[in-house]
Amino acid sequence: MNFSFTIENWFALSSGLATKSDWELWSTSFNHNWDMPLPKTKKIPMMQARRMSMGSRLAVDVGLELIDNNHLDLAIFTSQHGELERTHKILTSMNQNHDISPTDFALSVHNTASGLVTIISNRSIPISSISAHNDSFQQGLIEAFSILHHGNKKVLLVDFDGFVPETYQKQINYHVPAYAVGYILTSGDQLSCQSIDKSSQVYQPIYPQSIAFLHAYLCKQRHFIIQGNSQDWQWTLNQ
Repeated sequence: MNFSFTIENWFALSSGLATKSDWELWSTSFNHNWDMPLPKTKKIPMMQARRMSMGSRLAVDVGLELIDNNHLDLAIFTSQHGELERTHKILTSMNQNHDISPTDFALSVHNTASGLVTIISNRSIPISSISAHNDSFQQGLIEAFSILHHGNKKVLLVDFDGFVPETYQKQINYHVPAYAVGYILTSGDQLSCQSIDKSSQVYQPIYPQSIAFLHAYLCKQRHFIIQGNSQDWQWTLNQ
């Protein structure tokens, strides 16, 4: 599979990384402390932010930052775990024969973050929510390309994940505890990608796909490989 696109804008949030300047500095160093505090919300009303899981709060904040002054044809939210933190809370309550919080139940679905962006921004935008294990970000890009391929379109893609509950940490070992990375994508050939066989030369395998991609993009890597599930992804920065 081959596809290409252009990045019109980007934004990201994670531990100790709240601005583009923070991320640009991060891309030049390998010594970032991922135990630093997460950024405070800037775009979400406080009463709504308090009800969100950490992953959704970061995703919604990133989405609202990028949606401003943009006419979008589609918004795609990708996440490996979605509302895992909230789902674990529900299962724990059930196991202890406690009542389930109506808020937890209502906000436990995988498309919580994408829905909240459209509600808070009061924008009627077609949305898609995708989970494909470690390959979620790349599969979101394929979804975006299907729209961009049909003319002068603009797509918001946000990849995110929140804290993994301690119960699952033996099976899920994340170097980055909570993050959200967003891109405004348009048609073009600034970056091109093709699927390849599994390779040992992957770029920043300790990071989720979207953060490894952002690192390479900020470092202006001409060629790099992002690790996938059953295949890898060869990227070329054309300009």
